[in-house]
Amino acid sequence: MKRVVFNQKGGVGKSTILCNLAAINAREGRSTLVIDLDPQGNASQYLLGSDWDQQETNIARYLESTLSFRLGDTDPAEYCVETPWEDLWIMPASMGLLDLRGKLEAKHKIYKLRDALQQLEDTVDDIYVDTPPAFDFYTLSALIAADRCIIPFDCDEFSRKALYQLLDNIEETRLDHNPGLKLEGVVVNQYQGRSRLPQRIVQELKDEGLPILEPLISSSVVVKESHEASRPLIHFRRSHKLTLEFEELHRTLS
Repeated sequence: MKRVVFNQKGGVGKSTILCNLAAINAREGRSTLVIDLDPQGNASQYLLGSDWDQQETNIARYLESTLSFRLGDTDPAEYCVETPWEDLWIMPASMGLLDLRGKLEAKHKIYKLRDALQQLEDTVDDIYVDTPPAFDFYTLSALIAADRCIIPFDCDEFSRKALYQLLDNIEETRLDHNPGLKLEGVVVNQYQGRSRLPQRIVQELKDEGLPILEPLISSSVVVKESHEASRPLIHFRRSHKLTLEFEELHRTLS
């Protein structure tokens, strides 16, 4: 399984959702790889700690290796790093992704990530791809490479307006590049069930027939605490309500 988490809006919990689902997946005994395509490296920091950017192997170095045909085929598995948790690996982000993007676009390397993930499927059971908060070269590469996609959504009107464009981008990618791409649904994040606005927005999206996934993920300070500790919730607060919600979401997606 190759799953991408995608939203063009920042601050919706994209990296948090991806890392917690990946950590639960690994905890269940499936070898799991996270690929961090966001130069900010939030997923990398969550899984590796504050020195994540000191890794000598990362996704930027792998993609850079594809620019020269003289180097021959490079094994993407050589650019993966082990996390502190069993069966969980990551290909970390790098600020070098920013400078590299133009070179990759100029040489039409849009399918190189797809090729890499196909190779990595022989090494790991499941792959989770984090994307930048923009519909750019890296995000398109991830959507082309994946077979599943989920959209994080926080309950405000700006996010709602952006959601329709996200759905259009995914459908266009499916039609033009990746007919096997499946939208699994929308993950409602940072949900405040006692507030009227989130309740109304979620109900209206359901009434429109949008694939809202259950459970809705609650808002809690424990998320920030787990970020600070660089420990996904399953390894930080095993019995917390939010951890149990992520476990239920993982079962929904499985």
